[in-house]
Amino acid sequence: MDNNNLEFIVGIPSYMEADNIANVVKTIDEGINKYFGDLNSIIVNVDNHSEDGTGDIFKTIKTKTPKKYISTRKGILGKGNNFYNLFKFAQGHFSTLKAVLVIDADLKSITPEWIKYLGEPVLKGFDYAFPFYSRHQFDGTITNHICYPLIYGLLGEDIRQPIGGEFGFSSRLINHWLEQRWLPSTKQYGIDIFMSLEAILGKYKICEVGLGTKVHKASSPKIGPMFTQVVTTFFNKILSYRSEWLNSAGFKPKTQPRFGLKKIDPPQELKIDIRELKEKLRQEYYEKEPLLRKYLNEYSMSRVENMFEQDFYNMGILMWTQIVYQLLFTFDMGGKKIKEEVVEALKPLYFVRSIAFDYQAWRYNINYAESTIKEQARAFSSQKPYLIGLYRKEDYEKFCKV
Repeated sequence: MDNNNLEFIVGIPSYMEADNIANVVKTIDEGINKYFGDLNSIIVNVDNHSEDGTGDIFKTIKTKTPKKYISTRKGILGKGNNFYNLFKFAQGHFSTLKAVLVIDADLKSITPEWIKYLGEPVLKGFDYAFPFYSRHQFDGTITNHICYPLIYGLLGEDIRQPIGGEFGFSSRLINHWLEQRWLPSTKQYGIDIFMSLEAILGKYKICEVGLGTKVHKASSPKIGPMFTQVVTTFFNKILSYRSEWLNSAGFKPKTQPRFGLKKIDPPQELKIDIRELKEKLRQEYYEKEPLLRKYLNEYSMSRVENMFEQDFYNMGILMWTQIVYQLLFTFDMGGKKIKEEVVEALKPLYFVRSIAFDYQAWRYNINYAESTIKEQARAFSSQKPYLIGLYRKEDYEKFCKV
């Protein structure tokens, strides 16, 4: 391999993935050689100094495609830090580089065709290829209830998996990402939404790619660091472009070209323990109750109180939409401490909405769940004037004080 003339890079961000990385690497290698054997390619593992032997396994796997291991320093964690290392490596090859893909190391359903489907649009001139998979309705809850509907409602883009994990992109877009300000949350789990929003808001040429069923280390609604990092990055980034979307109240959301598979198989099976989720929810709620009283309006707070008194979490789409918009506005108007508190206040409410959705969708198939998620996104679009009204009220009150 000529390291000075790289054309095709596949990156694998990882932390403690010794049990699964071998399969991912072998499948990527097969895909590269089957579909892009004429390109000067490399597989790059960008790791967080995993102590379970992830890096050693990656280095010892026999592949036709050359490999490179890059790690953060010991103690430096974060998926975004891994991506930054990948981008800096790619930057040294911009003169010849044609496409870069990223594949999560915990992925179990990858096939060689995923490399083809993600790579081909970028080689044909697209800057960013979003994944489109079949996922269980209990998987991807931050995507389902925050990222997807907000992008649909505020930006008018029908992008189903904006933080899916598997993407293809151009060197032109990498250069743009490197020129942006990276928040601490961007260097962690906020990296996917940072990349996706910059691709959309930067007016880059984007598309979706049908990949099939996503099977990975799925989990139930996340209220830990991942939620904080994704939402903090999302709110900061989308508000930095506020002037571009605030005054466009009505539009028909756009769909982007879709490549890859046209028909997607049903999703992986995924079970959740509702009792355990409700127990975690109540713990989160009582811890964050003072923040909720501080930031929710009187009506919303009374509704939430009743849900916990009755142990019945009936947060509907309209209520959820207005709460998210209210807290997004409050986040925008506040300083550093308020921004942090608003994200923490949103956590138990997101959890309530997730459980309410689970109650609604568990007995039906994925088609019903997907139609409900789309209905929620349309509600965010139709309720955008509510958010615009909050800003206009703020402007009016400032005007009256002059």
